[in-house]
Amino acid sequence: MSQERSYFVHPQALCESQAIGAGTRVWAFAHVLPRAVIGADCNICDHVFIENDVKVGDRVTVKCGVQLWDGVEVEDDVFIGPNVTFTNDLFPRSKQPPAVFSRTVLKRGASIGANATLLANTTIGQNAMVGAGAVVTRSVPPNAIVAGNPAKIVGYVGAAEESPASRDPQSQAPGSSRVAGVQLIDFRYVPDLRGALSAGEFERDIPFSPKRYFLVFGVSTRETRGEHAHRTCHQMLLAVNGSVSVVVDDGRQREEFLLDRRTQGLYLPPMTWGIQYRYSEDAVLLVFASHHYDPDDYIRDYAQFQKLVRADAGSA
Repeated sequence: MSQERSYFVHPQALCESQAIGAGTRVWAFAHVLPRAVIGADCNICDHVFIENDVKVGDRVTVKCGVQLWDGVEVEDDVFIGPNVTFTNDLFPRSKQPPAVFSRTVLKRGASIGANATLLANTTIGQNAMVGAGAVVTRSVPPNAIVAGNPAKIVGYVGAAEESPASRDPQSQAPGSSRVAGVQLIDFRYVPDLRGALSAGEFERDIPFSPKRYFLVFGVSTRETRGEHAHRTCHQMLLAVNGSVSVVVDDGRQREEFLLDRRTQGLYLPPMTWGIQYRYSEDAVLLVFASHHYDPDDYIRDYAQFQKLVRADAGSA
């Protein structure tokens, strides 16, 4: 370490910025332009180029062969794999730069796999993971795992781990989830020669009385629905046709369920972050809600949801 500074720059690196945090290491053949800002305890590997309008948070790893162009913002604890490609102009022309470069934001804890390509005007959500070689053409939600070209959601971090229900529908026994208050409920099933009937009673089988219902159908397998929590509204989800994967999250635990039976529903209490994805082509999702529609009841930002969960825990 140099006595004049609290960070390390390899003798064969060119670091023109002085806005470098303590403990950061800039390795050989890296080039950091004068107005770039890099936080503490980062690892900037060989052959990395960082332009002026770039902000990098603390404890970030940027592996070899990465270029961070003007307009890229990287929050704390992000991992960027080898040869990841960033863009900042969707319609580039030689010698014709835009007045303002497009932004790309990597939220706290995100990980980007080797050789992935991120188009401009995208945000990679908190703790999300981008698979190696993926081509990201639109923003990635918090905790989502994306892969392919174009990248699509293939899972959620922590949702399927130790959760056989997300992998084997036959293992989905009714009962509580590891996510607080969530319940998988089996409804009565009565088959006979005339057909089959399934029935449930509100305030008995379903722990609330509904004031609203809605149907979700015609959803592309690439699309994701939900991505919000409710402050006071209870919900019951049933796949009355086809199949839908549902991720539930209480801010501490996360679990995934496959709804593919007309006789089984998933109950979500208030302050449960819910996501629906992997819709089959014929999927129809029926949702009963305990309250009339109120936009103020929705929490649509995951970071805000986590903050409210922590506040509730602190006041308990």
